[in-house]
Amino acid sequence: MSKVKIAPSLLAADFGNLQRDIELVNRSDADWHHIDIMDGVFVPNISYGMPVVEAIAKHATKPLDVHLMIVDPDRYIKTFADLGATNLTVHYEACTHLHRTIQAIKDAGMKAGVALNPHTNVNLLKNVIKDLDLVLIMSVNPGFGGQSFIENTYEKITDIKEIIKMTESKAIVEVDGGVSAKNAKALIKAGADVLVAGSFIFKSEDPEKTIKELKLATDRWSIFEL
Repeated sequence: MSKVKIAPSLLAADFGNLQRDIELVNRSDADWHHIDIMDGVFVPNISYGMPVVEAIAKHATKPLDVHLMIVDPDRYIKTFADLGATNLTVHYEACTHLHRTIQAIKDAGMKAGVALNPHTNVNLLKNVIKDLDLVLIMSVNPGFGGQSFIENTYEKITDIKEIIKMTESKAIVEVDGGVSAKNAKALIKAGADVLVAGSFIFKSEDPEKTIKELKLATDRWSIFEL
Protein backbone atom coordinates (compact mmCIF):
# COMPACT_ATOMS: atom_id res chain seq x y z
CA MET A 1 0.00 0.00 0.00
CA SER A 2 1.33 3.41 -0.94
CA LYS A 3 2.42 5.77 1.78
CA VAL A 4 1.29 8.75 -0.29
CA LYS A 5 -2.39 9.33 -1.05
CA ILE A 6 -3.78 10.88 -4.24
CA ALA A 7 -6.85 13.11 -3.95
CA PRO A 8 -8.27 14.29 -7.30
CA SER A 9 -9.84 17.71 -6.93
CA LEU A 10 -13.40 17.64 -8.25
CA LEU A 11 -13.22 21.41 -8.80
CA ALA A 12 -11.47 20.55 -12.09
CA ALA A 13 -14.02 17.89 -13.07
CA ASP A 14 -16.62 18.38 -15.80
CA PHE A 15 -19.62 19.76 -13.90
CA GLY A 16 -21.85 18.73 -16.80
CA ASN A 17 -20.74 15.15 -16.27
CA LEU A 18 -19.99 15.18 -12.56
CA GLN A 19 -21.37 11.71 -11.84
CA ARG A 20 -19.19 10.31 -14.61
CA ASP A 21 -16.07 11.91 -13.16
CA ILE A 22 -16.90 10.80 -9.60
CA GLU A 23 -17.29 7.24 -10.83
CA LEU A 24 -13.99 7.59 -12.70
CA VAL A 25 -12.28 8.48 -9.41
CA ASN A 26 -14.07 5.55 -7.74
CA ARG A 27 -12.60 3.14 -10.31
CA SER A 28 -9.16 4.70 -10.29
CA ASP A 29 -6.14 4.23 -8.03
CA ALA A 30 -6.96 7.49 -6.23
CA ASP A 31 -7.56 7.45 -2.47
CA TRP A 32 -9.88 10.39 -1.75
CA HIS A 33 -12.31 12.75 -3.47
CA HIS A 34 -11.09 16.29 -2.75
CA ILE A 35 -13.96 18.78 -2.57
CA ASP A 36 -13.30 22.54 -2.53
CA ILE A 37 -16.05 24.72 -1.07
CA MET A 38 -15.72 28.42 -1.94
CA ASP A 39 -18.03 31.23 -0.86
CA GLY A 40 -16.92 34.18 -3.00
CA VAL A 41 -15.96 36.05 0.19
CA PHE A 42 -12.93 34.31 1.68
CA VAL A 43 -11.76 33.59 -1.87
CA PRO A 44 -12.79 35.41 -5.09
CA ASN A 45 -14.71 32.48 -6.52
CA ILE A 46 -17.79 30.34 -5.84
CA SER A 47 -17.65 26.59 -6.38
CA TYR A 48 -20.66 24.57 -5.26
CA GLY A 49 -23.00 24.30 -2.32
CA MET A 50 -24.60 21.61 -0.20
CA PRO A 51 -26.90 20.04 -2.83
CA VAL A 52 -23.90 19.31 -5.08
CA VAL A 53 -21.89 17.88 -2.16
CA GLU A 54 -24.89 15.72 -1.32
CA ALA A 55 -24.95 14.47 -4.93
CA ILE A 56 -21.20 13.77 -4.83
CA ALA A 57 -21.60 11.81 -1.60
CA LYS A 58 -24.40 9.76 -3.17
CA HIS A 59 -22.08 8.45 -5.90
CA ALA A 60 -18.66 8.50 -4.19
CA THR A 61 -17.29 5.25 -2.81
CA LYS A 62 -14.06 6.76 -1.49
CA PRO A 63 -13.60 9.17 1.45
CA LEU A 64 -14.67 12.80 1.01
CA ASP A 65 -11.83 15.21 1.76
CA VAL A 66 -13.65 18.53 2.16
CA HIS A 67 -11.70 21.81 2.07
CA LEU A 68 -13.67 24.86 3.24
CA MET A 69 -12.48 28.15 1.74
CA ILE A 70 -15.19 30.13 3.46
CA VAL A 71 -15.67 32.67 6.24
CA ASP A 72 -17.14 31.48 9.54
CA PRO A 73 -16.82 27.75 8.79
CA ASP A 74 -18.18 26.84 12.24
CA ARG A 75 -21.71 27.39 10.94
CA TYR A 76 -21.42 24.41 8.61
CA ILE A 77 -19.47 21.79 10.56
CA LYS A 78 -22.52 19.69 11.44
CA THR A 79 -23.86 20.06 7.90
CA PHE A 80 -20.76 18.56 6.34
CA ALA A 81 -20.67 15.79 8.92
CA ASP A 82 -24.27 14.95 7.98
CA LEU A 83 -23.31 14.99 4.28
CA GLY A 84 -20.69 12.32 4.93
CA ALA A 85 -17.38 14.20 4.96
CA THR A 86 -14.48 12.11 6.27
CA ASN A 87 -12.05 15.03 6.60
CA LEU A 88 -13.03 18.64 7.14
CA THR A 89 -10.31 21.24 6.62
CA VAL A 90 -10.76 24.89 7.55
CA HIS A 91 -8.43 27.81 6.91
CA TYR A 92 -6.29 29.21 9.70
CA GLU A 93 -6.97 32.66 8.24
CA ALA A 94 -10.75 32.22 8.53
CA CYS A 95 -10.95 31.05 12.15
CA THR A 96 -11.03 33.43 15.10
CA HIS A 97 -11.15 30.58 17.63
CA LEU A 98 -9.21 27.86 15.84
CA HIS A 99 -8.89 25.42 18.73
CA ARG A 100 -12.62 25.48 19.31
CA THR A 101 -13.27 24.90 15.60
CA ILE A 102 -10.91 21.91 15.53
CA GLN A 103 -12.63 20.35 18.53
CA ALA A 104 -16.06 20.92 16.99
CA ILE A 105 -14.97 19.08 13.81
CA LYS A 106 -13.73 16.14 15.87
CA ASP A 107 -16.84 16.12 18.04
CA ALA A 108 -18.89 15.86 14.82
CA GLY A 109 -17.04 12.63 13.98
CA MET A 110 -14.70 13.92 11.26
CA LYS A 111 -10.93 14.22 11.01
CA ALA A 112 -9.82 17.82 11.51
CA GLY A 113 -7.55 19.67 9.11
CA VAL A 114 -6.22 23.22 8.94
CA ALA A 115 -5.15 24.85 5.67
CA LEU A 116 -2.50 27.56 5.35
CA ASN A 117 -2.40 30.12 2.55
CA PRO A 118 0.96 30.62 0.83
CA HIS A 119 1.82 33.67 2.96
CA THR A 120 0.94 32.06 6.31
CA ASN A 121 3.82 30.82 8.48
CA VAL A 122 3.60 27.17 9.57
CA ASN A 123 4.84 28.11 13.07
CA LEU A 124 1.38 29.52 13.77
CA LEU A 125 0.11 25.94 14.09
CA LYS A 126 2.49 24.93 16.89
CA ASN A 127 -0.11 25.34 19.62
CA VAL A 128 -2.73 23.19 17.88
CA ILE A 129 -0.66 20.70 15.87
CA LYS A 130 -1.20 17.84 18.33
CA ASP A 131 -4.96 18.25 17.91
CA LEU A 132 -4.82 18.05 14.13
CA ASP A 133 -5.22 15.07 11.84
CA LEU A 134 -4.15 16.97 8.74
CA VAL A 135 -2.32 20.13 7.65
CA LEU A 136 -3.09 21.38 4.16
CA ILE A 137 -0.34 23.47 2.58
CA MET A 138 -1.69 25.64 -0.23
CA SER A 139 0.85 25.68 -3.04
CA VAL A 140 -1.19 28.25 -4.99
CA ASN A 141 -3.33 31.15 -3.82
CA PRO A 142 -6.77 29.67 -3.09
CA GLY A 143 -9.76 30.39 -5.26
CA PHE A 144 -9.07 29.09 -8.75
CA GLY A 145 -7.79 25.89 -10.31
CA GLY A 146 -5.01 25.66 -12.88
CA GLN A 147 -2.57 28.08 -11.19
CA SER A 148 1.21 27.79 -11.19
CA PHE A 149 2.92 26.03 -8.29
CA ILE A 150 4.61 28.30 -5.70
CA GLU A 151 8.18 27.10 -5.20
CA ASN A 152 8.62 27.91 -1.49
CA THR A 153 6.03 25.20 -0.77
CA TYR A 154 8.82 22.64 -0.38
CA GLU A 155 10.35 24.59 2.49
CA LYS A 156 6.97 24.96 4.19
CA ILE A 157 6.37 21.20 3.98
CA THR A 158 9.80 20.51 5.50
CA ASP A 159 9.15 23.03 8.29
CA ILE A 160 5.71 21.68 9.22
CA LYS A 161 7.05 18.12 9.17
CA GLU A 162 9.72 19.18 11.68
CA ILE A 163 7.05 20.69 13.95
CA ILE A 164 4.98 17.49 13.67
CA LYS A 165 8.01 15.41 14.59
CA MET A 166 9.03 17.62 17.52
CA THR A 167 5.53 17.64 19.02
CA GLU A 168 4.87 13.94 18.27
CA SER A 169 1.72 14.94 16.41
CA LYS A 170 0.04 12.34 14.24
CA ALA A 171 -0.98 14.92 11.62
CA ILE A 172 -0.33 14.20 7.96
CA VAL A 173 0.59 16.82 5.36
CA GLU A 174 -1.51 17.47 2.27
CA VAL A 175 -0.47 19.72 -0.63
CA ASP A 176 -2.98 21.43 -2.91
CA GLY A 177 -2.28 23.47 -6.04
CA GLY A 178 -0.22 23.00 -9.16
CA VAL A 179 0.58 19.37 -8.35
CA SER A 180 1.71 17.21 -11.28
CA ALA A 181 4.04 14.36 -12.14
CA LYS A 182 6.80 16.96 -12.54
CA ASN A 183 6.86 17.96 -8.87
CA ALA A 184 5.41 14.85 -7.17
CA LYS A 185 8.84 13.40 -6.41
CA ALA A 186 10.09 16.63 -4.82
CA LEU A 187 6.88 17.03 -2.78
CA ILE A 188 7.18 13.51 -1.41
CA LYS A 189 10.86 14.04 -0.65
CA ALA A 190 9.94 17.20 1.29
CA GLY A 191 7.43 15.17 3.33
CA ALA A 192 4.02 15.36 1.63
CA ASP A 193 1.61 12.55 2.56
CA VAL A 194 -1.33 13.53 0.32
CA LEU A 195 -1.20 15.12 -3.12
CA VAL A 196 -4.25 17.00 -4.42
CA ALA A 197 -4.32 17.28 -8.21
CA GLY A 198 -7.09 18.86 -10.25
CA SER A 199 -6.32 20.22 -13.70
CA PHE A 200 -3.37 17.84 -14.14
CA ILE A 201 -5.80 14.92 -13.84
CA PHE A 202 -9.08 16.09 -15.32
CA LYS A 203 -7.65 18.12 -18.19
CA SER A 204 -5.53 15.18 -19.35
CA GLU A 205 -6.58 12.98 -22.28
CA ASP A 206 -7.11 9.97 -20.01
CA PRO A 207 -7.73 11.03 -16.37
CA GLU A 208 -7.88 7.47 -15.06
CA LYS A 209 -4.53 6.67 -16.65
CA THR A 210 -3.06 9.93 -15.33
CA ILE A 211 -4.14 9.02 -11.79
CA LYS A 212 -2.55 5.60 -12.21
CA GLU A 213 0.72 7.11 -13.43
CA LEU A 214 0.77 9.64 -10.58
CA LYS A 215 0.05 6.86 -8.09
CA LEU A 216 2.83 4.72 -9.54
CA ALA A 217 5.21 7.66 -9.27
CA THR A 218 4.31 8.22 -5.61
CA ASP A 219 4.61 4.50 -4.88
CA ARG A 220 8.07 4.48 -6.37
CA TRP A 221 9.32 7.50 -4.47
CA SER A 222 7.54 6.84 -1.16
CA ILE A 223 9.44 3.55 -0.90
CA PHE A 224 12.64 5.55 -0.48
CA GLU A 225 11.08 7.63 2.28
CA LEU A 226 10.04 4.67 4.45
